[in-house]
Amino acid sequence: MNRTQREPIKSALREPQIPVQAKLAAAWTSLMFLVIYIDYFHLYQPGEIDVIRGGDIFAFEISGTLMSTFFVVIAIPALMVLLSMTLPARVNRATNLVVASLYIPVMVFNVAGATWDYAFYYALTIGVEVLILAFILRSAWTWPRTHSDAAAVATADRLLHHTHS
Repeated sequence: MNRTQREPIKSALREPQIPVQAKLAAAWTSLMFLVIYIDYFHLYQPGEIDVIRGGDIFAFEISGTLMSTFFVVIAIPALMVLLSMTLPARVNRATNLVVASLYIPVMVFNVAGATWDYAFYYALTIGVEVLILAFILRSAWTWPRTHSDAAAVATADRLLHHTHS
């Protein structure tokens, strides 16, 4: 028996093509979980529960408006999971680009009220959130085009140049 017959055959794992919609939905899901857990872990900081019991979160008085704002902040990524899987490609791409762009400052705002004792924690958590949003932006921006899209653009370009000649 020769050497090649005795060794098991090694085969490369096939990389399945993952649709852009699934990548976006997974990224929004990850972001949503991080936002929830980061808020939850915030409660572990000494004195935070007492501050909340006193009626404040950061510098904000707890109110219906504040709670509604918090709901919207977490509802948008939750809705983006659904929208990323169901919207038509062109609208999906635009929606993801707009919402992810708007969410970067929302995530960075979480540093408000942070102390130097927790600087690394906030840099780490906000950094990961922004990386996920950058992934969403890149995935939406580089959304694959079909050959028919390229043909339609070329046809439109020819028509545009023909009418202006």
